[in-house]
Amino acid sequence: MIQNPILPGFHADPCICRKGDDFYIAVSSFEWFPGIPIYHSKDMKNWELYSHALTNAEDPDLKKLPSAKGIWAPCLTYCEADNLFYVVYGVMNSMNARYFDVDNYLITAKDLRGPWSEPVYLHSSGFDASIFHDDDGKKYIVALEWETRTEYEKPGPICIVEYDPAQKKVVGMPKAFWRGGTDRGCIEAPHLTKRGNYYYIMCAEGGTGYYHSVTMGRSENVWGPYEAGPCNPIVTSVPENHNERADWDHLKPRYYNPESKLQKSGHASYVDLPNGETWLVHLTSRPFVPELRCTLGRETAIQRMKWTEDGWLRMENGGNMAQEFVEESKLPEYPVKKLPQRDDFDSEALGIGYYAPRIDPVTFVDLKARPGWIRLRGQESGCSLNKTSILARKLTSVQAVVTTKVDFTPLSYQHTAGLILYYDNMNFVYLYKYFSDTLNHSAISVMQVENGIKREFPEARTFVEDGRDIWMRLEIKGRKSWFKWSLDGDTYKEIGPCFDTTKFSDEYSEFGEFTGTFVGITCGDRMLHQHTADFDFFEYVADETADVKINVFFTKIKFLTQIL
Repeated sequence: MIQNPILPGFHADPCICRKGDDFYIAVSSFEWFPGIPIYHSKDMKNWELYSHALTNAEDPDLKKLPSAKGIWAPCLTYCEADNLFYVVYGVMNSMNARYFDVDNYLITAKDLRGPWSEPVYLHSSGFDASIFHDDDGKKYIVALEWETRTEYEKPGPICIVEYDPAQKKVVGMPKAFWRGGTDRGCIEAPHLTKRGNYYYIMCAEGGTGYYHSVTMGRSENVWGPYEAGPCNPIVTSVPENHNERADWDHLKPRYYNPESKLQKSGHASYVDLPNGETWLVHLTSRPFVPELRCTLGRETAIQRMKWTEDGWLRMENGGNMAQEFVEESKLPEYPVKKLPQRDDFDSEALGIGYYAPRIDPVTFVDLKARPGWIRLRGQESGCSLNKTSILARKLTSVQAVVTTKVDFTPLSYQHTAGLILYYDNMNFVYLYKYFSDTLNHSAISVMQVENGIKREFPEARTFVEDGRDIWMRLEIKGRKSWFKWSLDGDTYKEIGPCFDTTKFSDEYSEFGEFTGTFVGITCGDRMLHQHTADFDFFEYVADETADVKINVFFTKIKFLTQIL
């Protein structure tokens, strides 16, 4: 069986495509760089991080963009006639006053590892843009046109415009052609495909929160009109339909469904296989309950589908509830390499699974200066929207242990280095070494930034000798997370308070949304941006089979045991 999610942790807005016997999924990256991770599989079950579509940090320039802005909803397609991969993506610059100022671009490549073409500007009328390659050679761009007028239904209709690849521009202005297949409202994430004589429009409806869903419509003309599918939604976490067109809030926690392990199921795309199978990938989340906070962010799940005799897409096992466990494909199993649990930094190239907020990690890391170690050059604070030296990987489970060893000699309180649990620039916790003026010596301590409010813990301040390596550890056990430290790597002591893991989430953050939690190493030099810290290794051990909600059960059992 395949257990969902297939891409745990921050893997939002998946788009799947096929070239021959190879399958690829692209996901959103928002403010994180490199941008647009692409995963590869040959069996629909085992997926490996294959490449990134955006590797030039200056184009687009993500610096100073607020959290959860940046790269939204990539559409990855392969056009056999062109022998090219296409990626359409949006750069969300602002959501002030709910205007959603976005620029949409297109890039192409013969190989998903590059090189990629220079970005072609498409339009800025709305987000979640995608491309459709018709069998007559024409190409079309579909997107949500964001409605800004007071008296009109929000967020707006799905629009279509032809794209001319020779001139590298759209032809005319986008035209509205679809307003959804249900009354759930908040339509978005359009993907246009063709099967037989019909053009199919697949969208998300109900918002990207707890009422999320996948719907379809079809037409014999690409411009429409389109008829709604008779059984919409085709995939969701909430089967019942309600009229929510007047409520365009995306989260809708009132629609949390306790009967489903997978929440927020929607924003999908599908692929047909030569063997007759059809597979659909979709966004999903696994919240802590009852808080309804998704620390792992929005993840990627997969479902087996089938086409009915009358030409509509359905879940293969019947119904429309997103399934945690899915029967495997008839394709031969093809194991792939997972990201290593431990990185000893023995290579001169940075591992593929590392990211930094807004900037390219290579601008502040050095793998050659000290063989077997990675050197981080300090820059701005973790609260910065500009240049902060955080080297991180995605948190993929709420049962994880993260460990590193640091060699660092601070000369000022403005010099820091250590281990970080990071949701965004306004929400993180940090175990760090620094120079304490109180002790007149180096020390380690813990810092918390919660919705922009910084808190230090003087009681955690601990004298440490310079010239000695320090092991730092973060333990995440469901709702509780805490730091430890050691001088020998064997005996660890707790330091600082226990933190609430659930707060690292879309739902709790007041400044960002749509992303997920990261763990990593970091160095700061808020004086000259040149002081460095050396890290011997980075180890991430996680139980990705662990159930997020099962922690509720254990918490209740423990409580009952205590009072009985």
